[in-house]
Amino acid sequence: MLLLADFLTGYIVRDKIYTDIKALPNYENALVLGTAKYYAKGTPNLYYKYRLETALELYKKGKVKKLLLSGDNKTPYYNEPKTMSLDLRRMGVQNVDLSQDFAGYRTLDSVVRAAEVYHLQPFVIITQEFHCERALFIAKTHNIDAVCFAAKYPEGHIKVRLREILARIGMIWDYVSGVKPETLEKVGEAILPATTSTKISEDK
Repeated sequence: MLLLADFLTGYIVRDKIYTDIKALPNYENALVLGTAKYYAKGTPNLYYKYRLETALELYKKGKVKKLLLSGDNKTPYYNEPKTMSLDLRRMGVQNVDLSQDFAGYRTLDSVVRAAEVYHLQPFVIITQEFHCERALFIAKTHNIDAVCFAAKYPEGHIKVRLREILARIGMIWDYVSGVKPETLEKVGEAILPATTSTKISEDK
């Protein structure tokens, strides 16, 4: 059952995933799915690095004009959208082309809110390919017009891929149970203390 759910998730959305930037049509908006910049031990999170590099490439080459950065900001000590925004600005993205969604607590929240709160349709999702499949399955089951451009996948991260299989079971359960995003309101940024941590132990 686990393997079947994993296979079907990818198969159903296979025609919506791009890996060749030349083949990707031009879009006004892209949704960048958040993750931590660092792991708990302080080592860089390559999922984060590759997602931002991909977002920058699509932006610089004119494939997308605006970036919505969606991630977790539930506590004053952890802020994925703000961290992504600061780094992308340093990388050369204009501030006017960046928006932040502070209520992207899960992939479900990020994808549905991009459509229903920020009205981005149609849009490109930016994340790794295995995550693209889950995000696009959510989009498809919510009648959201989206495609995904796959960021580079870090080599040797087998545990993350195995956790993805379980995440897909949870996604299917959410669909069957009619689970909705935690909120469909715009959420303001948390007030952060001077020492803000952006570390977690695992990628989403």
